[in-house]
Amino acid sequence: MLIKTRKPIPSSEITPESVYRSRRDFIKGSMNLAVGAGMASSGLLSPVAMAQDGSQPRTAEQLNLASKPQWLANKVAESRPAPDSGPYTTNEMLTPYNDVTTYNNFYEFGTGKSDPSRNAEDFQSDPWSVEITGEVNRPGTYTLEDILRPHTFEERIYRLRCVEAWSMVIPWIGFPLGDLLSRFEPTGNANFVEFETLVDPQQFSEQRSRFALIDWPYREGLRMDEAMHPLTIMAVGLYNDILPAQNGAPLRLIVPWKYGIKSIKSIVKINFRRDMPPTTWNDIQANEYGFYSNVNPNVSHPRWSQATERRLPSGLFDSRIETQMFNGYADEVAHLYAGMDLRVNY
Repeated sequence: MLIKTRKPIPSSEITPESVYRSRRDFIKGSMNLAVGAGMASSGLLSPVAMAQDGSQPRTAEQLNLASKPQWLANKVAESRPAPDSGPYTTNEMLTPYNDVTTYNNFYEFGTGKSDPSRNAEDFQSDPWSVEITGEVNRPGTYTLEDILRPHTFEERIYRLRCVEAWSMVIPWIGFPLGDLLSRFEPTGNANFVEFETLVDPQQFSEQRSRFALIDWPYREGLRMDEAMHPLTIMAVGLYNDILPAQNGAPLRLIVPWKYGIKSIKSIVKINFRRDMPPTTWNDIQANEYGFYSNVNPNVSHPRWSQATERRLPSGLFDSRIETQMFNGYADEVAHLYAGMDLRVNY
């Protein structure tokens, strides 16, 4: 089958720099607009179109933000803007807020793309705590405020590539994961970091199901050098507001050169390990989902090609764009895998 690829994005569709720089005021005043979608070179903004699930646009206030401690909302709002250049930003169109928050994989809330935004309305992430365990000198259970207070938040505009071959461009708010991990003083035996998502059947409808595919909790892991890499962040917000529950409130991992399955949500445990940890999708179907899950257009999923992707918002039959090695971050991360066979270590 011939797969069409899209031509490079024309300059008329790239978000003007002036809009990026004035983003804070714009987002506060009109969260339900499509940042960059249909923008003309004059810098004028068009209202958001219908979301991927066909719903009408919704503002941050209309979406689930049931647990919104004021200290965290204030800290997110004061985050540093994205830099003008470099790997922490991009001039690609931002995915509209409504699509970012209504087209999700968060299986604890259901298996459909719109299930998380529908089922997360009453999710409570305050109070919250994170257990630190394993090969560290400072294990313990830390409150969310303990975890976040010492860190300065900043915006990172990253591409997000799903293993299902769709992608987004999202302005996350967060801080380097390595800064957090260093605070717990990992020992020389800490070679990997394991993460777990909350188990709470009262809040997560899918965890009550007898037919759930996943053996809860959802687990993910990184090699220590991946976890400490400056591109890897712990995200606490997006679009200048705290994370809605469907996007992984109150904190989630973002590893932009890996498929989205690695970016575990609603984290409650961080375990420093000597050996490679089990991960949820690798346990379910190892021949389809490897531990590394690096974005690689040269290694197809057994059931579909990874050579191209559907950049949202779009229809199922819209033309596709070519997938970049390591999701476009090869200059920063390729050295982590020098000498490895990335077809074997997929």
